[in-house]
Amino acid sequence: MSIFRRKKAAPETDEVAPEEVEETPEVSADDEDDAAGDDVAAEDPEVSRADGPFDVTEVEGRDGRIDLGAMWVGGVQGMELRLEVDKQTQQVSAVTAVVGESALQLQAFAAPRSSGLWTDIRREIAMAVEKQGGTVEESAGALGVALQTRMPSAGPDGRTVFAPATFVGVDGPRWFLRGVLSGRAAIDEASAEPLLQVLRSVVVVRGVEPMAPREMLPLQLPQDSAPAEEATGEDDETPDIDPFERGPEITEVR
Repeated sequence: MSIFRRKKAAPETDEVAPEEVEETPEVSADDEDDAAGDDVAAEDPEVSRADGPFDVTEVEGRDGRIDLGAMWVGGVQGMELRLEVDKQTQQVSAVTAVVGESALQLQAFAAPRSSGLWTDIRREIAMAVEKQGGTVEESAGALGVALQTRMPSAGPDGRTVFAPATFVGVDGPRWFLRGVLSGRAAIDEASAEPLLQVLRSVVVVRGVEPMAPREMLPLQLPQDSAPAEEATGEDDETPDIDPFERGPEITEVR
């Protein structure tokens, strides 16, 4: 498995992220667990995490997973692991597993103790997608309710094309894990399965520090594995993980 470090400048388009879809007020350590979810819609049925993703208290050691700080990530055959590094802060902002023509972006966030985040975040993502002229459809899977989206853009010949992406969310103890499938994995179950296996392998290390709900859990470069390549983010061949820009395009038939 190769590890690539990709420096990422500020995004040129709006990306739907838990901390962006709804402004989070400043929260003190004392009321962290009650600061979010008071006006949340009815929660989804509880989804079993017996097969992952896991909390760090539920496993014994890393068992071959790569230590990225707040996440330990396992691998599958032919996978490349790509790290998005902010140019200004030099902090890892996202982890992307790439298998063939498919990609899975992973990010973990703090969540309140009293309730999960995925129900609300899914609704907010849907509203943002529809506001930009896209389509949204919910589907049920082993990891619960997923959100399948298609965002319109102008193709090379001027016709409208749609870039698909699938959002997956998992609520854990005081954390929320979000995955975004793009490329062929967004439209083909067989292509998605290896990446869903990666998602299920994830161990989230929430830590005990007080954090505001939706605050991103800190990631870091792996200490025991040197990057195989460092890329600029402009000229490399890493699939763009922004679900609203890239991925297979479906021409609209009028």
